[in-house]
Amino acid sequence: MRSRKWSRAVLGAGVGVVLAAGALVWLPGLVGGDGRDRPPGPVERAAAAARAGAPAALPDLVALIGDREAWLRGHPDDASAWAELGAAYTERAVRTGAVPDLARAGAALDRSLAVLPADRGNLDARLGLGALAGARGAWKAAKAWGEGVRKADPRRWAAYPLLIDAHDGLGEYPAARKAMESLEELRGGAVVRGRAAQVYRDRGWREDADATALDATALAATDAEGAAAYARLGRFAWERGEPAEALERYGAALRLAPEHGPALAGRARALAALGRTGEAAEEWRAALARQPLPEYLLESGELAESLGLDGDARTAYGRLRAGSWASPADEVARGLLDADHGDPAAAVARLRAAWERGRRSVAVADALGWALHRSGASREALGYARRAVEEGPRSAPFTYHLGEVERALGRTGPARRHLAEALRIHPSFSPLHAPRAREALEALGEPAVTDDALPKDALPGDVPPERASGAGKRT
Repeated sequence: MRSRKWSRAVLGAGVGVVLAAGALVWLPGLVGGDGRDRPPGPVERAAAAARAGAPAALPDLVALIGDREAWLRGHPDDASAWAELGAAYTERAVRTGAVPDLARAGAALDRSLAVLPADRGNLDARLGLGALAGARGAWKAAKAWGEGVRKADPRRWAAYPLLIDAHDGLGEYPAARKAMESLEELRGGAVVRGRAAQVYRDRGWREDADATALDATALAATDAEGAAAYARLGRFAWERGEPAEALERYGAALRLAPEHGPALAGRARALAALGRTGEAAEEWRAALARQPLPEYLLESGELAESLGLDGDARTAYGRLRAGSWASPADEVARGLLDADHGDPAAAVARLRAAWERGRRSVAVADALGWALHRSGASREALGYARRAVEEGPRSAPFTYHLGEVERALGRTGPARRHLAEALRIHPSFSPLHAPRAREALEALGEPAVTDDALPKDALPGDVPPERASGAGKRT
C-alpha cells in the first residue's frame, strides 16, 4: 500500500464548496521510480487543494476518499486520517447532494475523536464536525464548533470560513464580516479573495465584489481554483443582468474544468436569458448529469414550463420532490417549489420550521415570505420579504417577491417601484417570473403622482434609498 504523503488535511464548510481546515504537509515534488519528477496524481491534487483551501476536482475528491478508506483498513488508529475522510465525505455530500455521505462523515469524525479526543487537541475533527453541522444547516452547532477551535487556536485560519458560513446562516451579518476580516489578516490567496468577493456581493457592493473576484482569478494556482474563480465572476455578471458577459466567464471556467457543475448551470441560465432556449435545455441536462442539485432541478423545470414543455417540467419537479438533500440551500429550493408549483401551505410549514431552528439567512427569509404570500398571508409575508431585500444582496428575485407582496396588499406605489427595480437589476432574471413581473408592472399602470412626490400609500420603510437621509448600503 502506498505510504501517506500528507497529514492532518481536513476540509471545512464553505459556500457551495468546502475549505481546508487542517495544516497540510506539502511535498514540493513527486519522484517516480526512474528518478524523474512526475505530475501529481488525483489524490495528491486533492491534498494540494485542501492545503490551499480550494475545491478539489470531484474525481480527485473521490480518489482521496478511496485512498483514505484503504489506508484506514490497515491503520484504524489514525485519528488524522479519520478526520480527513469525514471532511471529504462532507464535501462530496454538499457538492453532489449525496445525503448518505453525511452519515458516513459523522461516523468517521466520531471515530477520529474516539482515537484522539477533542480535549487532547483534535482540532481537525472539531472543524470537521463544524463543517458537517453546516452541511446539515445546524448553524448554531457549526458556530459553536468554529468558536471552540478559534478560542483554542486563534490563528487556525480554517476556523474562520466555518464561522462566516455559520453567521450567514443565522443572519448575523456583522459577525460574518468580522470573521472575514480576521481571515484576511491570517491568509491570502485565491480562495480567501474569492471569499471576500462573496462578502462584498452579499452587502450589495457590486464593483468591489467584481474587482476582488477578478483578483481571485489572477491568484488561482490550479485549474480547479481558476474554474471556481471564473464561475464566481460569471455568477456576479448574471446577477447584474449581463448574461452575455456571464456566458463568457462561465466559458472560461469550463475551459479549465469541462465538467464544472456550477459553470454548466450558469451557462444554462445565461443561454436562456439570451433567448437560446434549446441550448439552455441541453446545458441544464449536462449540469444535472454532473450535479443533480435541487436548485438546478427547480430552474430547469421552470425553463421547461416557460416553453410549454409541461412533461419535462413535471419530471424535474418530481425529481426534486422525491429526493432527499444534504444542503440547507436545498430546503429553500424545495420551499420555492411548493410555493409556486405545489402546496404553498406545505412550503410555509417547511420554511417556518427552518426559521425556528435558527436558519435565518436572507434566502430563507425571502422563501418564507414568498410562501406566506402564495398561501394568502401577504401581510405576514411583508416583514420577511422586506428583510431579504434590505439585508441581502441586490437581487432581482428578492425584489420581485417584495413587489408582488406589496401589490397584493394594495400598496401600489412601493409595488410599482420594486417591480420596476427587479427588472432594472436583471430584465431576464427568470424565464418564468420575469415575464410575470412585467405583466404585474403593466397592470399597475402609470403612477398618478408627480415624479418628485412620494406615493400616497408609502410607509416610512418604503422611502427609496435616494430619498432617505444618509447613504444606502449599496453602491
